[in-house]
Amino acid sequence: MFLDTIEKKQLAFDRKKLKDAELLDIYEHLLRPRLIEEKMLSMLRQGRISKWFSGIGQEAVAVGAALAMEPDEYILPMHRNLGTFTTRGVPMARLFSQFQGYANGFTKGRDRSFHFGTQEYKMVGMISHLGPQLGVADGIALAHKLRKENKCTLVFTGDGATSEGDFHESVNVAAVWDLPVIIVVENNGYGLSTPSSEQFKCRYISDKALGYGMESRVVAGNNILEVVNTLREVAESIRRRPRPILVECMTFRMRGHEEASGTKYVPKELMAEWEKKDPVVNYEHWLMTQGILTETVRDATRNAIKQEITHAVETAFSEEPIKADLATELNDVYAKPIVLGDRGPAMVEPSVEGKEVRFIDAITDGLRESMKRYDNLVLMGQDIADYGGAFKVTDGLMLEFGKDRVRNTPLCESAILGAGLGLSINGMKAMVEMQFADFVSEGMTQICNNLAKTHWRWGQNADVVVRMPTGAGSGAGPFHSQSNEAWFFKTPGLKVVYPAFPNDAKGLLCAAFEDPDPVMYFEHKNLYRSLHGKMREGWFTLPIGEAALLREGTDLSIITYGMGVHWALQALDAEPDIGADLIDLRSLLPWDKQRVLESVRKTGKALVLHEDTLTGGIGGEISATIMEECFTDLDAPVMRVASIDTAIPFSQALEAQFLPKGRLQAALKKLAAY
Repeated sequence: MFLDTIEKKQLAFDRKKLKDAELLDIYEHLLRPRLIEEKMLSMLRQGRISKWFSGIGQEAVAVGAALAMEPDEYILPMHRNLGTFTTRGVPMARLFSQFQGYANGFTKGRDRSFHFGTQEYKMVGMISHLGPQLGVADGIALAHKLRKENKCTLVFTGDGATSEGDFHESVNVAAVWDLPVIIVVENNGYGLSTPSSEQFKCRYISDKALGYGMESRVVAGNNILEVVNTLREVAESIRRRPRPILVECMTFRMRGHEEASGTKYVPKELMAEWEKKDPVVNYEHWLMTQGILTETVRDATRNAIKQEITHAVETAFSEEPIKADLATELNDVYAKPIVLGDRGPAMVEPSVEGKEVRFIDAITDGLRESMKRYDNLVLMGQDIADYGGAFKVTDGLMLEFGKDRVRNTPLCESAILGAGLGLSINGMKAMVEMQFADFVSEGMTQICNNLAKTHWRWGQNADVVVRMPTGAGSGAGPFHSQSNEAWFFKTPGLKVVYPAFPNDAKGLLCAAFEDPDPVMYFEHKNLYRSLHGKMREGWFTLPIGEAALLREGTDLSIITYGMGVHWALQALDAEPDIGADLIDLRSLLPWDKQRVLESVRKTGKALVLHEDTLTGGIGGEISATIMEECFTDLDAPVMRVASIDTAIPFSQALEAQFLPKGRLQAALKKLAAY
């Protein structure tokens, strides 16, 4: 019965209080993406474009959503939401440039389709993984709520994407935090070729909202007035009382997932049934039967839009081809590129004037100083508020800064990392604590495909710090002891730091919060309470990307970081006849090539030490660089000392065998004697 009601509403237009001029304005907005679609399909047949994701049949959802939102409220669209961009007034020529990968697009030719964002029009484009979009919307909405702005955020997802973990995580977070977000699910019946009956058991996706304690609506998605009126009502309600509402729009995709896919998998009778519910044709017909739209106005409107499209296409296609420029590509990876100046080999002491603290206290102090300095900084993580975190790093911060800014999160790593990006997009700073670095695997898409690539793709920085309690040595086994910094070392757009001393821990953490780029901040768990050292008080930063020369010698160079620094110090103390340069990298991405190469050219021998496994570890890249840059200066092969190539065992005897510490002394003597 409910489905029958929705189906009847697809063709039953209710103007409510809308005036004739508003109805005609809606018509023009609805018609524009349809005519662009027709032009794109024509150019596809002509071979002028290579690919197109068509939204024909779904225009009412996109246009209605954009009309329901205020101009300064964010919309996060998907593949078939061309109407959100055109309704927001994004210049058509720039859209065509974007579709073709031209320089005048929004991503400088680095991406196409709707994989872009623009702060000017408050649009945040998708990535191909679909579901992560929802977590970003959570963060944008959270920023509005914290600033008490009475604003709403609207995010699109499809019926297929509601099967993804990111959907469930993000909807759950939105519900638990009462975030002012509209989750629009475009239910077009298929995820590429897989019908909804093979995606989920419930009759309506909106039924899922009940399980999260959320309100929901089901809307006749091909009826533009039904979409506009419902979403306006929902948005106004959310602005008055912040909370998430899921709106399921029943619609249909009249073309393939993308044009190469075709629609052979769709039963002909189903296609014919939905063709009768064409949102543009039916609304146009209704306007004319009501005497609101005349043939003259209809034809004039169509001709004007077609001329606009023709001009935009000609403008875009007349652009000069993009010329690849290496410096431009590299400089755009980061919002704040690392530039290290020339410097001499002067030793940097790890100890400085200040008070004696534990390693963990330095991290806590860095968080506290950063929270005082930046009132727009939000800390998020599992158990970090009242409890103070699994390792008590954030203990006391909630009482000092409040529960809004020091936030417990559900076990939703991906959604929370996405929310960090959303906070950054909406003008705030975020820290996300992984309870253990091992658990970050749940959020790899958000880190490596969203945080890392956003600035390079469309110029939006990701002001997010991800804290990573890491490392072995306490018999915690294979899921609480991994050294996984190499997972991120190869990802352009991220910065990776790994301090070994209290002062460095605080200085680099403060620098990470000051930096507009995403920073993976690794902190070794076994140093938390075992290591003491001097720490400067107050706010200060240390340069990301600059290594520290802890000891000087002429026999060989040891390049290491984290716990490896302390193993190397012990090994050198045990071998007083070996004079070595000991370099603490401190930053892994970017790493200080200049300091490393200077040292190796001086000593002629290099030993690279790290706790991570040998194969695929950071040491491979460092040793390869040394071989390429210093081959004629070397007196011995570059030596690597690392953990064995297994997972980390629980037994302390097996763990000791796994770690490189027990093999370091012999390697050091072997290299010195070479």
